[in-house]
Amino acid sequence: MDLMGDGARLLNTRQIREQRGSAGDMSTPATVSALLPAPRPGEDAGATDTQGTVQETATRALSAAELPEPAGLAELPDEEGLALREEAEIEARHRRAADQGDPGAMSALGTLLLRRGDLDGAEPYLRAAVTHGDRAAANNLALLLHQRGYADEAAGWWRIAAVAGSAPAAHALGRYYRERGDEPAAEYWLRHAAESGHTLGAYALADLLDHRRDVGAERWFHAAAEHGHREAAYRLARICADRGQNREAEQWFRQAAARRHRRAALRLGTLLEERGELKEAARWYLTAARDGEARAACALAFLLRDAGDIDQAATWWRRAAQAGDGNAANALGALHAQEGETQTAERWYRTALDAGDINGAYNLGLLCAGQSRTAQAEQWYRKAAYAGHREAANALAVLLLQRGDAAGAEPWFSKAAEAGSIDAAFNLGILHASREDGDAARGWYERAAAAGHSEAALQVAIALQREGDHHGAERHLRCAAGGGSPEAAFRLGALLDRREREGQQEGGTAEAETCVEAEEWYERAAQQGHRRAQVRLGMCAAQRGDVVAAAHWYRRAAEAGSRNGAFNLGLLLAREGAEPEAALWWTRAADAGHGRAALRMALLAARHGELAEAQSWCARAIACGPAEVAERAARLTDAVKHELTA
Repeated sequence: MDLMGDGARLLNTRQIREQRGSAGDMSTPATVSALLPAPRPGEDAGATDTQGTVQETATRALSAAELPEPAGLAELPDEEGLALREEAEIEARHRRAADQGDPGAMSALGTLLLRRGDLDGAEPYLRAAVTHGDRAAANNLALLLHQRGYADEAAGWWRIAAVAGSAPAAHALGRYYRERGDEPAAEYWLRHAAESGHTLGAYALADLLDHRRDVGAERWFHAAAEHGHREAAYRLARICADRGQNREAEQWFRQAAARRHRRAALRLGTLLEERGELKEAARWYLTAARDGEARAACALAFLLRDAGDIDQAATWWRRAAQAGDGNAANALGALHAQEGETQTAERWYRTALDAGDINGAYNLGLLCAGQSRTAQAEQWYRKAAYAGHREAANALAVLLLQRGDAAGAEPWFSKAAEAGSIDAAFNLGILHASREDGDAARGWYERAAAAGHSEAALQVAIALQREGDHHGAERHLRCAAGGGSPEAAFRLGALLDRREREGQQEGGTAEAETCVEAEEWYERAAQQGHRRAQVRLGMCAAQRGDVVAAAHWYRRAAEAGSRNGAFNLGLLLAREGAEPEAALWWTRAADAGHGRAALRMALLAARHGELAEAQSWCARAIACGPAEVAERAARLTDAVKHELTA
């Protein structure tokens, strides 16, 4: 309900005329037992019962001049003054007619006073009206008594009105019984109201049935929603959404959201965001956020952040966090942490934790760990882990393992993995592998791989390759490479490359696509800095005669520390006549333990007559190997010795 700024709002002339048309139930049967059976469609138990027109025969001759003017009327604006005069005229007419014994006027006057909050003034008129069998008066008297706290007496009058056919009274009586735990009686009267077309009765019946998990609830939610009940539309939308009926759910979410149901607007925004319709999603989030839905404000902020509007995102996060949304407080903390404002970040993380969001404790742990405040990080991780935060349990286990406490780490890894942390499952695989427990390690790797962990999929693929299951290995390598693992991309390229070579050796015709695909995987790994993939990509380019591309990839690998890349770059430069530069790269490769590069330097030195240096390089080549290189270097050493002693 909106609060007014300067006191209660005065009714204008049109509103008073509308109220006069529905002031109360004015028909006048002789006795209570003869109450009218037929309520008007659209009756609402939240207001007073309403029926026909007011009997004004005895009051039509009264003029406005005979009515006393309310005090202070002259000071009011003309429209407000006119409204008060007309209201006073209506009240006076009803009062005169009621004093002359008109039951309809008694009911109308009692209703008017009840709406005004004058319970003491309304009660005698309503009681007088019900003695004449006025159904609306019975319902309104029950409302009055309920407000006074006489619920049982109120129920008696509601029963009288409900038996006479008042749907609002049946609705109120059903709610009375439900509050007292008498669900059979509650269902009887709520069904009576609902079947009479009473919207609130239909919703209340649906709510009761839904509480009992009765499938009949949906029918009445639908009936209430069709008549504009926004909460019913929202509940119906959720039922449809739970069944996967997204189109129907969206329809009802829209209906409820259009009537300013803020949770419906939030759910509609979420549905649209998942579908990629971000502009409309933002509009509904904004609608809900302005109506005070903190979660919508938080969701709107995330959309603004993704669109690059960090300032507006922070504004909405702050509004949501101040309204108690822990997720928004965490987002603000992360924002300040990224900007290096660790104290402010810590304050927002604590706010999130105070709001009941355990992510706040986990984020505090991450913040402390990043500042090398290990003891505090452990405390926050433990707090979150004990509360069931699986990633905090994994982080705590990693911290303990880094400290050398493998026995303490394993239970937390297990707890996190059982709760669904794929990182914890992978870490358990590493832990068991370090103990040379291959079977247990393989089991955890497979579990993590099945959940999409790329490094775990790589480990499973390596195990399958060792076992000779190349098809199984390829499947896992594709998963790992698709997940961003450069090692998996390289291994997949190598597997496809080897398959092509084997096909050629067997005399078959390998498909060109296989070679192309292998090179594509090499390139994906090479772009991520994988040195072996860079060397292999350089070799592919060299085989095609693309010297420029080959040199590019060899150089990138060599500069990253690859001795094979440096050796191959030296070969390429030597062929192009750049022997001095080639010698530089061979020297770097040989210093890194590349036997062939050392042999090349020995040959180069011998050719230039630098026999002592050649002998030194030969010794390094023999030490580095492999066997064939060592054999050639030994022969060269003998030749150099012969020359030196000649």
